[in-house]
Amino acid sequence: PVRYPKSIFFIISNEFSERFNYYGMRTVLALYLTQKLNYDDDTATVIYHIFTSLAYFFPLMGAILADSWLGKFKTILYLSIVYCIGSTLIALGAIPPLNLPATSMTVLGLLFIAVGSGGIKPCVSAFGGDQFKLPEQAVQLAKFFSLFYFAINAGSLISTSLTPILREDVHCFNDPDCFSLAFGVPAVLMILSIFVFVCGKSMYMIKKPAGNMVVLVFKCIGNALSTRMKEREVNPRSHWLDYAETKYGRKIVADIKSLMKILVLYIPLPVFWALFDQQGSRWTFQATRMNGEIGAFTIKPDQMQVINPLLILAFIPFFEGLVYPILEKLGVRTPLQKLTFGGILAGAAFVLSGFVEIALDKTNAVMPAPHESQLRIYNGLPCDYHFKTDVPNSSNFTVQSLGAFENIHVNTMQNTTFRFTATTNETFCVKANMSTINGTFYLQPGHSISHFINQKANKANLQQYTDSVEKDKRGLPRIRILANIKSTAKVLLKNNWYKDSHYNVTLNKIDQLSVADGEYDIFSHNGTRKIASMKLELGGVYTIILHEVLENEFMLQRHTVTPSNSLHMLWLVPQYVVITAGEVMFSITGLQFSYS
Repeated sequence: PVRYPKSIFFIISNEFSERFNYYGMRTVLALYLTQKLNYDDDTATVIYHIFTSLAYFFPLMGAILADSWLGKFKTILYLSIVYCIGSTLIALGAIPPLNLPATSMTVLGLLFIAVGSGGIKPCVSAFGGDQFKLPEQAVQLAKFFSLFYFAINAGSLISTSLTPILREDVHCFNDPDCFSLAFGVPAVLMILSIFVFVCGKSMYMIKKPAGNMVVLVFKCIGNALSTRMKEREVNPRSHWLDYAETKYGRKIVADIKSLMKILVLYIPLPVFWALFDQQGSRWTFQATRMNGEIGAFTIKPDQMQVINPLLILAFIPFFEGLVYPILEKLGVRTPLQKLTFGGILAGAAFVLSGFVEIALDKTNAVMPAPHESQLRIYNGLPCDYHFKTDVPNSSNFTVQSLGAFENIHVNTMQNTTFRFTATTNETFCVKANMSTINGTFYLQPGHSISHFINQKANKANLQQYTDSVEKDKRGLPRIRILANIKSTAKVLLKNNWYKDSHYNVTLNKIDQLSVADGEYDIFSHNGTRKIASMKLELGGVYTIILHEVLENEFMLQRHTVTPSNSLHMLWLVPQYVVITAGEVMFSITGLQFSYS
């Protein structure tokens, strides 16, 4: 028997490292575009998919380059260097102290990666296939493709697990995250993959370029069309491709006729991969609006992508050993039938995703409509105030001490002022000359306007500010501390799992802050005196009222502006299971079919 080629070890190792880099970078890319480069979700999705589209387009160029000029080995080597340059550009652009143009370097880096990754994509698996002698090793070749796909998903599994941890749990350059490390580690591994690949050169079966069939096909089709235009009247043929027989021969023309029929199989490919790649964009953004808590552990939104390679590793032997034999008994044997089943499963995955999105819509922040305003009032004084206003549907209401009132649907077709009078008969406020507040609410269409009752210049005062009710892009809790205090106070939010958050509060400070989720102890006096404990949950938007009762003695009350993420991330698992099953039937079948 012919021995299994040792060179396969280097090719598989190279593929593992290269895929680690690609999937590691791509896992955190969508969040990098929104959180660091400040693109909105829609623009980030467009950039993400332009990049992946180019990565799928350049394999055509790589195949032509390998088959017509350089050969597979040199094409893989040279384009891997281009790939490394792109990865390095993105990693350097993500380092804040360097003050490099991050957006420009990211776009340029993505272009280089698309050229490099796409260019070597058709070459590596085909180069591995070249190491086998056919037909003697046909069975070993088929198993190589499964092993090759296993290496792809092993690299993807590890990188999609690791890079979100490097991104979020490591803090560098005074940032709460470390995208530079998340991009840098895959870039280093990409450099190592080149060394691994070169080390196996002496063992490779390196075939000389034999001419690219794609180029030959286009030339033959072009010749057939031009000849037909000249000769169709004087020399009619039964098929338009027959006009190329004179120059290219009957066999080539017959092969191209067969190819034209087979190409029907490839029509669903762009549709499938357009759906599949939504995992890194829309499905990741979907996860940022969900709750990932499992006990003391929290799943990061971009870590959900790890389900795909994890399931692939389990599904490959499962499908080979159980599913395909059962399907064969049911009559599903041909590549076309398997591709069809894979496409149906991809569509079913997005039906499931649609149901999740419907459930998520109920947990989203209630944003002010274009013809409406949102009115909120927070009371930072130790007295209840009764309001009389001309605000529609809110003519009379009471805001309790450290309490809140909201009307999130105030009809305002234009900027509108509403008068109000707030009164209290409680002894403390009456004696302090704070029994009555007169003023106006100034509301704007499409805006959330909040007001804070505090004490200023020994009088009751109503402080107005434009509120933000939208959830954090990263899914983190957002807090705003409204302080009714005499002077500056330092508040410490202490979390046992993450770094502490310090918040310097003053009477006029109304900043909003994103913090890690979890249980917090809140301290004053530079962290020596505990005021309260509270849990800040993923996606929640909170307003905290701080009232100084006596000198350096505080009372605190938390109000939820936007509810936390209540739908758990594990509800995404079914759609990942279904689309991964579709991938096994679609992609591995496609690999085997393409080589043959």
